[in-house]
Amino acid sequence: MTKKSSGGWLESAKTIIYAALIAIGIRSVAFEPFNIPSGSMIPTLLVGDYLFVSKYSYGYSKHSFLFSPDIFEGRIFGRLPDRGDVAVFKLPRDGSTDYIKRIVGLPGDRIQMKGGILYVNGVAVKREALGLYTVEGDGPRITVRRFRETLPASPGAPPKAHDILEAQDDGPLDNTPEYLVPPDHVFAMGDNRDNSADSRVMSQVGFIPVENLVGRAEFLFFSIDDTAVWWQPWTWPFAIRWSRLFHGIN
Repeated sequence: MTKKSSGGWLESAKTIIYAALIAIGIRSVAFEPFNIPSGSMIPTLLVGDYLFVSKYSYGYSKHSFLFSPDIFEGRIFGRLPDRGDVAVFKLPRDGSTDYIKRIVGLPGDRIQMKGGILYVNGVAVKREALGLYTVEGDGPRITVRRFRETLPASPGAPPKAHDILEAQDDGPLDNTPEYLVPPDHVFAMGDNRDNSADSRVMSQVGFIPVENLVGRAEFLFFSIDDTAVWWQPWTWPFAIRWSRLFHGIN
């Protein structure tokens, strides 16, 4: 009996180790789950969204792997994002904090905000008014303006349209200097334009090295609002945003 019990525990331990290695492998080379803790990407992503990021979209760097081991420099099978991609990246100033924003500028692009309008290479990005939007779940409930923005096409890709929010057009981040994106870097902004610490804030985010890209946000697999109370299970089903489940990310 002792022999059988020992063998059983050993087999169970092996199974757990194999499962963990498979999970780490999938996380490193295929898909990794992330959740959204802040409102900087509203209306595209809401606080409480859970999504999968494809790790292969831009190739692999040290940041593709758990704990970002310093095993090689640059990217393997690397390719640049398209303008309009929603991407997860490691914050340049510490190399460990995960941020998620929309890529609006590629290497060599000139990016500027003037009167709340985004300019790419000196050309104003088309912005179409869609009406009002009420922001909930990220501080005080406020109503702001919603726009459909269409970024210029990336090489070999069509133009991408997405929704943004603007509370005003004369805020601190609505009028900026012109930023020239350096080689091997990208420029990213939040869709909630007046409530996003992004590449416009050079002291906090700034230009993002391509090496710091983790992957592209692909689809939502779960979403829950802040009305659920963890010790009251009967509130959980009513807090799930059922309409957002298994939706692609634009």
